[in-house]
Amino acid sequence: MITSADILNAKILIVDDKEANVALVEGVLRVAGYSDVHSTTDSSEVCLLHSKNHFSLILLDLHMPGLNGFEVMDGLRAMEADGYLPVLVITAQPDHKLRALAAGAKDFISKPFDIAELRVRVHNILEVRLLHLAAKHHGRMLEATVRQLEESREELRLKAIEERRQTEREMALALQTQQSLLPRTVPLIENFHVHAFNQPTRNLGGDFYDFLELSSREWLGVLADVSGKGLPAALFSSMVLGALNMELRLGTEPHEVLNRANKLFCERSLPAQFVTLFLFVLSPEGVGRFISAGHTPVYLFRAATGRLESLVSDAYMLGMFEFATYRPRRFRMERGDIMVIYSDGLTKAENPQRELFGDDQLIEIIRRDAPAGSQAVKKSLTRAIDEFTQGSPQADDVTFVIVEKYR
Repeated sequence: MITSADILNAKILIVDDKEANVALVEGVLRVAGYSDVHSTTDSSEVCLLHSKNHFSLILLDLHMPGLNGFEVMDGLRAMEADGYLPVLVITAQPDHKLRALAAGAKDFISKPFDIAELRVRVHNILEVRLLHLAAKHHGRMLEATVRQLEESREELRLKAIEERRQTEREMALALQTQQSLLPRTVPLIENFHVHAFNQPTRNLGGDFYDFLELSSREWLGVLADVSGKGLPAALFSSMVLGALNMELRLGTEPHEVLNRANKLFCERSLPAQFVTLFLFVLSPEGVGRFISAGHTPVYLFRAATGRLESLVSDAYMLGMFEFATYRPRRFRMERGDIMVIYSDGLTKAENPQRELFGDDQLIEIIRRDAPAGSQAVKKSLTRAIDEFTQGSPQADDVTFVIVEKYR
């Protein structure tokens, strides 16, 4: 906003070859309250003075020796980048008025001039000039702000790209670390064939399996599915695997390991984090026991009858209830029997139409191919998953373990 003080403090230059005219105009302006009034009788000095002082208004006589008023305006126009000439022409020749306006002057006043008219015209031109300068300044500030915003946006974009790349590198490393927790090979176990499969999602998941030979000549297997996705699930699954592995290697009974682990997870895990788990122990003769902590049913194919049995859960998920306890249940595998343990990512696998693979298709594959052995079941199952999903991104890991007693 332009104030009266801004107008009265504006820089003014009076240009006339007659000192009497200069004194008259300067006197009128000073009486009106203008405080920064300059003057010259040498028209050749105007451009130099304007370049130093940047006058808001130049009162210019047209008829002068040396450079006349039109020539002075030509010089000023070359100096003003936007072509705006803050010139009020004072002339005694009426035919010069239109020419002066065409040359860029903003207004004119005739000699001899009326003092009141001079004051009004000076005030009006100064107000317009100062508004013009303020608009230019605001425009420059706005352009600078826009440039800063563009630069900031570009910096943020580049930063976001780098952060995304860093996150992708970290996630890739975390995925490699998680995959390294899985056994590189399945164990060679007396009288048994063992097959394992894990197909992780694009995100970090929480499925894992492991095997351990016990001092009793028995061997132990476990398949677990940690709730959630991403880094929290991966970290939690690492904690679960570490806790189970440490206790089992110390020779603690499996059911007691789960009892202790459940209390630990209840204390240390995040809210809504839990683990479903199927743990089994088998001797070379096929005598076994299992604990299913909230896990999906495990299917046991009986070679002698061709029937399919289900080993279902009768215990709470780990990490949900501190009062939960875990007890083993007995089972036995005979020659040709095949046990299929899987995470729910298998039956919940989706095709492009968002349909689920489902339990029925899994059961059909087991019943059809189990008589041909565990290798046939694995091949059929992996092929069926690939054909069904058709490369569609999955929301969960697909993990299964197949155990066959071959003698």
